[in-house]
Amino acid sequence: MSTWRDVGNTVLMLLRWAFGLMKPVFRAFLLFSGGLLLIMVALACTRLPFDAHRALGLWGECTKAPKAIVVLGGSGMPSGPELLRLQHAAALAQVIADAPVMVVHPPDTGVMRLMIAELMLRGVPRGRIHPLLHGANTREQALAVRTAFPGLAGSSVALVTAPENMYRSVRTFRKVGFSAVCGEPAWDNPMFIDLDYAHRRIGGKVWVPDVSQDTGMRYTFWNYLKLEITCLREYAAIAYYWLNDWI
Repeated sequence: MSTWRDVGNTVLMLLRWAFGLMKPVFRAFLLFSGGLLLIMVALACTRLPFDAHRALGLWGECTKAPKAIVVLGGSGMPSGPELLRLQHAAALAQVIADAPVMVVHPPDTGVMRLMIAELMLRGVPRGRIHPLLHGANTREQALAVRTAFPGLAGSSVALVTAPENMYRSVRTFRKVGFSAVCGEPAWDNPMFIDLDYAHRRIGGKVWVPDVSQDTGMRYTFWNYLKLEITCLREYAAIAYYWLNDWI
């Protein structure tokens, strides 16, 4: 019986020792996390997240009509990001009637069929659509396009992708030899309507804060918080690509 008691005491002693070693680490982690949260909340009250996201999207923007359109996929179908890219690519294809449309997506034939169908639904003839089922990240997709369409390397190529991915995508394609590549970011379409409402008229409680006239608190603040996460994720990806000499 004393043997089991000794084992239990030894385990407790080891746990106390381990906790003592980790306590400063936990404290530092909590302080860092709390500080980061406060910074993000403060930044969400400014327009800095919007400007950071916009700067990523405007980098390398096309200034003239391209010879080819490349849609970078990877979000699945149907999804908001993928549909936005396809809508933007189809609109661009309508303006530049002779430009082929290359659709690059990881090897999923079902998703590719849906992407092609969406482009055709928006008026792009099937003969202009060139699917390429290869590439799990932007670097691999750029290499795949260079291998499959070597003649495009010296031509003006428009990349259609999410705004936050534009800087990394353009730099990646230029790194593998597409010297004239430019970006066509698939921006969201903003709404220009009045979203105020009458709090009490629709049954709002007296003791609940009335934010019916404050669209900044209801929408902008939370949207900017999401943009901060989006930009932080993209900055991490840019750093990873830079360390690998991919951009």
